[in-house]
Amino acid sequence: MQLGLIGLGKMGFNMRERLRKAGHEVVGYDRNPEVTDVASLAELAKALDAPRTVWVMVPSGEPTRQTVRELGDLLDAGDLVIDGGNSRFTDDKANATLLHEKSIGYLDCGVSGGVWGLEVGYGLMVGGEHEHVERAMPIFDALRPEGPREEGFAHAGPVGAGHFAKMVHNGIEYGLMQAYAEGFELLEASELVTDVPATIKAWQRGTVVRSWLLDLLVRALDSDPELDDLRGYVEDSGEGRWTVEEAINHSVPAPVISAALFARFASRQEDSPAMRAVAALRNQFGGHAVQKA
Repeated sequence: MQLGLIGLGKMGFNMRERLRKAGHEVVGYDRNPEVTDVASLAELAKALDAPRTVWVMVPSGEPTRQTVRELGDLLDAGDLVIDGGNSRFTDDKANATLLHEKSIGYLDCGVSGGVWGLEVGYGLMVGGEHEHVERAMPIFDALRPEGPREEGFAHAGPVGAGHFAKMVHNGIEYGLMQAYAEGFELLEASELVTDVPATIKAWQRGTVVRSWLLDLLVRALDSDPELDDLRGYVEDSGEGRWTVEEAINHSVPAPVISAALFARFASRQEDSPAMRAVAALRNQFGGHAVQKA
């Protein structure tokens, strides 16, 4: 199958390679001249045979919305656009409506797998009409992991469902990572456990906490046993915030995901105004000692 792929960053570049290894013809576009196959979106559209399928893999928000608008002017009726980036699900209806007015189809696809997807495949969660999903299925089958389709691919629902599912997936990821991180710190703080990396490595087989994320933590500890080469500073890419917001909107308790998100906020503070206030209050009501700046 022929595919246009826009955005050849860490994931898009590897997706192009995986698709080509599966025998698909991929025409890639990126602003980086070292990796792009064509010089512009217009050239990409001209290089594809009708009906075209174009996969967008650019940063979420305005970059994706602008790309979709440009494609709306370049593509023709019967073509199909797939947004495979980490767009917020609320953007999908507007994108789909804009393209529908020009009889261009739209799918949203949550993609999980990171830099390892080239080798092991990508978990895919898709939103959109059944006929569009079936049309793009050869691409989805090439990108997903080997094995039963239902263990690496889901048609989650109508437009927006794919990115909603990926948002929740990433919220869960926040909670899992935070739990492993807190366990690591507690082991480090204990005087009883003298080999923390070996202890965590022993959890990789037979335990109820084994997972791919645990494998990645073991890999990091193999190269830096106390993680001294890193600062405890963690960004959040948006999906965790959106997950917490949707939990509030749906009155769903999500204490673990919320705490994991707030822990990332705390990691970026050199000094906490809130804790200064707590110290001041303890000093005021109880005369407790404080540390001066």
